[in-house]
Amino acid sequence: MSTPTTPDTDPNRTPPQAGKPAPKLYIKTFGCQMNEYDSRKMADVLAASDGYVRTTEPDEADLLLLNTCSVREKAQEKVFSELGRWREWKAARPERQVAVGGCVASQEGEAIATRESLVDVVFGPQTLHRLPSLLEQTRTTGRPSVDVSFPEIEKFDRLPEPQADGPTAFVSIMEGCSKYCSFCVVPYTRGEEVSRPVDDVLVECAQLADRGVREITLLGQNVNGYRGALRDGGSCDLALLIHYVARLEGVERIRFTTSHPMEFDDGLIEAFADEPKLANYLHLPVQSGSERILKLMKRPHTIDGYVDKIRRLRMVRPDIALSSDFIVGFPSETDEDFEATMNLIAEVRFDSAFSFIYSPRPGTPASNLRDGVATEVKQERLRILQGRIKQLSDEYCRALVGQSHKVLVERPSRRGNGQMAGRLSNNRWVNFDAPEHLLGTFVDVTVTESLNNSLRGRLAEAASPA
Repeated sequence: MSTPTTPDTDPNRTPPQAGKPAPKLYIKTFGCQMNEYDSRKMADVLAASDGYVRTTEPDEADLLLLNTCSVREKAQEKVFSELGRWREWKAARPERQVAVGGCVASQEGEAIATRESLVDVVFGPQTLHRLPSLLEQTRTTGRPSVDVSFPEIEKFDRLPEPQADGPTAFVSIMEGCSKYCSFCVVPYTRGEEVSRPVDDVLVECAQLADRGVREITLLGQNVNGYRGALRDGGSCDLALLIHYVARLEGVERIRFTTSHPMEFDDGLIEAFADEPKLANYLHLPVQSGSERILKLMKRPHTIDGYVDKIRRLRMVRPDIALSSDFIVGFPSETDEDFEATMNLIAEVRFDSAFSFIYSPRPGTPASNLRDGVATEVKQERLRILQGRIKQLSDEYCRALVGQSHKVLVERPSRRGNGQMAGRLSNNRWVNFDAPEHLLGTFVDVTVTESLNNSLRGRLAEAASPA
């Protein structure tokens, strides 16, 4: 199998033929917000190169694309299970192409096409911009094409202008991670940390604002490790970038994810103090409340240091919403280690969290650790942790009732009945009666009720139709 050296701008690639119906693209995305961002960029690249339009019906598609994630348990099995469901669509139309991208593709490479003969193209997160050339190469040679290389920041230079289909958008400002936590595959599937130049990020944000985007989420595997090049040869960190983005006309709210505690510094705390457009929400993964387990995880932050940063953040944003990640049942985790995690949750009072039972990822140092924690113990610990987070979340949401908040109207509510849905600055969803013409605008909403997974609210009179 060969790897193309030309980008999607290859002049020898066959252009779409005039008069033919636009080819259809179906994308199935696993994983995080970064993968959602990448899927959108894949669609943009294919629309610009060959006129592909997205469809939600896989049996209609000319190209089936699977964007994968290798972070969670049994990621590879999930990929091959999905491909197994696609065999009948490939058999029905052999000319239909199948492509696999993302982190599992980066990790497995040619093995994917070897194991599943229906796969035409395998590409990594850093080579999505080469997808049109890879597809063309397979059509020409009749053999699968594989490119899981790491050409650093090249992909961002090759992407078409960003498109927007709503008032919110993700903007990737860096790729990869250099932290090498013992349990994590990201450095091996997305490479070392590489930051985009400041001007490139600002141009993309400005283009999105021109297309009606009002809220931008800055993305990176370790987003607060961002060190973007400035024109004068200097370097820009995340805090300074936030101030630059906030000055762009049309941008009204800024979020960022995902952060590492070691690089959540004074500059970011000052940004929360000084920049009103920075959302009142922080996701700061801690993983465990046990110092011993953190050392096994190769997480260099300390619990005292983590708590101190949260304390200083709350001095400037007393009501900020705090979210974190927790891994339960890491190899050799004792009752005392788990108790330390629960003590941390009680002290910080996270109002939401992503929590999982540890599962070894192939090729990571932690996969070699002896795991003596019984499965039923892990499950019980997870149940206890999630129950406590749910309790804190409910308390947080109940405290919002009666308060008025600035809400970006993002979409019609899934509840229907003429309701709209939007998020508060603290990332909580609220449903409320409102006319559809308010889509994409900020309105004042008073929270009237706290439900299991959302809030109900009432639109301020000034925003109601005349």
